[in-house]
Amino acid sequence: MKKIQISPSILSADFSQLGNEIKRLEEGGADMIHVDVMDGHFVPNLTIGPPVIKALKKQSSIIFDVHLMISPVHKYIEAYSDAGADIITIHPEATEDLKMSISKIKKLKKKVGVSLNPETKIDTILDKLDQIDLVLIMSVNPGFGGQKFMPEVLTKVRELKKIQEEKKFNFDIEIDGGINFENSKDAINAGVNILVSGTTIFKSNNGDIRKNIELLKSS
Repeated sequence: MKKIQISPSILSADFSQLGNEIKRLEEGGADMIHVDVMDGHFVPNLTIGPPVIKALKKQSSIIFDVHLMISPVHKYIEAYSDAGADIITIHPEATEDLKMSISKIKKLKKKVGVSLNPETKIDTILDKLDQIDLVLIMSVNPGFGGQKFMPEVLTKVRELKKIQEEKKFNFDIEIDGGINFENSKDAINAGVNILVSGTTIFKSNNGDIRKNIELLKSS
């Protein structure tokens, strides 16, 4: 069984203190940082671009887990790679040619992630699972932090885990959306090994990041 890792979403951080917030996460035991990039087109929200990621990466040695919710995504992959993304996660719906986009990320020597929205079927990526390092299961509709977890997506996680074991694939299974102390255990039991969490990590237990990360890991 893979080690459980925590990827805190900086969408819930204090944006006026992002550098310090990332430092707090590193010191608190985060395994990586989840960076949500939104364009106001593919999803109805706007966040940060390559210059901000580049500036933050200069101050940190932690893995940057960058989730691109932008369309068309293909032409921006290199910019986020250059900015310092270690894992680049894209949506099948945001590219005209998923195979080509996966290949581009690999050529840039980055880890490849593919994200499945709640309504997106595993069949969409079935023939590409051997080329993928991470599958991100969205447990909310992407766009905003603080949404309620959709438990029905755990069926998809279990299905994905079964395929992974049968085919002996080695990709990580990550989940993002409404993850808290109550549902994290269900997600892990279903087959998830990377938990993305924002509000729970930054706001629970009076913002005790170390404690909140430890509680999620020990779910």
